[in-house]
Amino acid sequence: MNRNFDLLLTAIAPAIWGSTYIVTTQLLPAGYPLTVAMLRALPAGLLLLAFVRQLPHGVWWLKSLVLGALNFSIFWWLLFISAYRLPGGVAATVGSIQPLIVILLARLLLGSPIRSLSIVAAIAGIGGVALLILTPNATLDPIGIIAGIAGAFSMATGVVLSRRWRPDVSPLTFTAWQLTAGGLLLLPVALLLEPPLPQLTGANILGFSYLGLIGAALTYILWFRGLSRLEPSVVSSLGFLSPATAVILGWVVLGQQLSPMQISGIVVVLGSVWLSQKVQQVPRTGHALPASQPAVSKP
Repeated sequence: MNRNFDLLLTAIAPAIWGSTYIVTTQLLPAGYPLTVAMLRALPAGLLLLAFVRQLPHGVWWLKSLVLGALNFSIFWWLLFISAYRLPGGVAATVGSIQPLIVILLARLLLGSPIRSLSIVAAIAGIGGVALLILTPNATLDPIGIIAGIAGAFSMATGVVLSRRWRPDVSPLTFTAWQLTAGGLLLLPVALLLEPPLPQLTGANILGFSYLGLIGAALTYILWFRGLSRLEPSVVSSLGFLSPATAVILGWVVLGQQLSPMQISGIVVVLGSVWLSQKVQQVPRTGHALPASQPAVSKP
């Protein structure tokens, strides 16, 4: 029961992330990926840091910077480039290779064995996501695709290292450290490489507030909480829910057509998530396993 609750709570994060694409394209000013990423991370991180009132110590200053760069600075910069240059479903599909990358990195960095059904589930998820966007109107921008793939590698590495490097603090504090570090790393780059934002409209303010408070602070608390209790391959497979949410929101909010092929894709995605969880279940031990001792049943 506890594991199922952890899975459901963690799944909220990628489901909400699926709305990033529609919020970015409909509510935010176009052409400011670095600034948008910085404004999503830094205010939320500082707000959480003021709440927890706990700074990193010792080597965690450096580790927080590394994780903040991988999970936020680099990933969000590339995510917004991908989101600006590709339709939401396409951008999400490119990023859907992340669970497969996590399986391989977990083997290299955590010593986790690779299960064949885990690979099958990951590939099925990618295929299901592809079905969601294979429409006549789907466009493939090379820069957007490269940004999406690179972003998937960045966050996959951050996911695995977040499991390996776990401080003795709450997920709320861990999230505050990483969000603040990621935002601070983005701040000088955004100021140097991008022009100032135009005068913000009410829609812009709403979009930034949503991405910072809901799409960053809330979701990453749930995400890092899940990583502290579940294996990286288990958590990353939930990421397939993000493109499914993006496509469904495009249908509901923007009136985009939802074809039988896309409906089939949603079914395949949900099936791949279910298979991933079944394959990757770990024995119940009553407490979270240390990052240095991965369970032998991990993929």
